[in-house]
Amino acid sequence: MGLDITVVIADWSWLDELPPPQRLPRLRDAWYADETGLWDHDAPTVEGDWVQPRGRNGTFFTVYEFRHTLGSYKAHFWAGQRWEAVRGHVGPSTRTELDTFLSGLIWDGPNGEAQHIDPPSAGDGSEGSDGSDGHGARGVLLARTPASARELAATWERVRPRLTGIREAFAEHAAVPEGWIGDFDAFAELLREWGHVVTEAAGRGWGVIGLSE
Repeated sequence: MGLDITVVIADWSWLDELPPPQRLPRLRDAWYADETGLWDHDAPTVEGDWVQPRGRNGTFFTVYEFRHTLGSYKAHFWAGQRWEAVRGHVGPSTRTELDTFLSGLIWDGPNGEAQHIDPPSAGDGSEGSDGSDGHGARGVLLARTPASARELAATWERVRPRLTGIREAFAEHAAVPEGWIGDFDAFAELLREWGHVVTEAAGRGWGVIGLSE
């Protein structure tokens, strides 16, 4: 089985009620609760839209279902790899903006050192009793505070009009005949969905979190 990811946006004031090491575990526990209805086997499948959890904590977070990913992290990983292949063939301004956007969410960055969890989200970075590895709570792949979400949303607004300008470079240097994110359209669609996520979070003053089972 590969790595999965569920992307949510969450009310940071609700998380801030607890000390930093307990914030992301609180969200993960709320996400896992049966009362949300998210785990019902007969729940309708929704893609490209928000799913609102039920239950007592349902007003504090909402889930975004990406299209064509089946909940797998593979699409997001390969989007980063395709960008790695094409970034040297696009203009410096577009490259800088997309570097910032993707390394803030799903790409490891040009040096493989991008951090996807903001330190205030999870405490001081020391290993915790919840099984975390020093980068956040167990099963948390991404955690961006409201401030980071606003910055990412602003970056997306700058880069969004330029995205089609890399189509030819992508086709020449990054496209593959089969597999995840094999062409520019799949790459652009995934980025637009991430843009939708961070824009919605920024508009609510919420943060962005990627959870994994």
